[in-house]
Amino acid sequence: MGTSAAGLAAATGVVALAASTTEFDAAFWPLFLSAFRAAHRILGDRHAAEDVAADAVARAHVHWRRIGAKPYRKAWVVRVATNRALDLCRRTDLPADAATSAAFEDGTATRLSLVQALHGLPRRQREVVVLRFLVGLPVVDVAAVLGIGAGSVRTHLERGLRALRSQLGDDIDPGERL
Repeated sequence: MGTSAAGLAAATGVVALAASTTEFDAAFWPLFLSAFRAAHRILGDRHAAEDVAADAVARAHVHWRRIGAKPYRKAWVVRVATNRALDLCRRTDLPADAATSAAFEDGTATRLSLVQALHGLPRRQREVVVLRFLVGLPVVDVAAVLGIGAGSVRTHLERGLRALRSQLGDDIDPGERL
C-alpha cells in the first residue's frame, strides 16, 4: 500500500505539531513565572498579574511555531506581559479601599507615578527601561528582544533614566531595579 504526498505531508504536520506542543508544555511554567513576575512588578496585584501572564503565555502558544525555537522566546513573552500590564494600568483605576494600609497606599502611589512617568518616555526608551529594570533582563537580552544593538540599549537606558529622574527625583538608582 503506497502513501500519497498529501498523506505524508499531513502526517509530517501532525508530528511537527505534536513536537511543538510537547516543547511548549515543557516551557509553559518558566515562561508563565517570568511573565507573572514582570506583570506583578508593574501592577502590584497578584490576580491581575496572573491574568496578564496567562494572556502572554497564550499569545506565545499561538505564535509558538515562530518563536518556540528562538533564544529570545522568554524575553518575547515578558515583553508581551509588560505591554499588557502597562495597558491595564492605563485603562484601569486601582480600587481605593479606605481600610488599606499606608504602606500599600505608598506603594500604589509610587507604582502609579512610575507608570505615568514611563508613559511620558518615548516608546523605545520606555521599552528599554521596563525590560532592563522592571523585568531584569541583561542588556544583551534587551537588545535581542528589541532587535537593536547593545550600545543603543545603553543609550536609550541612559536617556530614559535621565528623564525619569527629572520627573521622579534623584532616588532612581540604575544599579537597582525600579
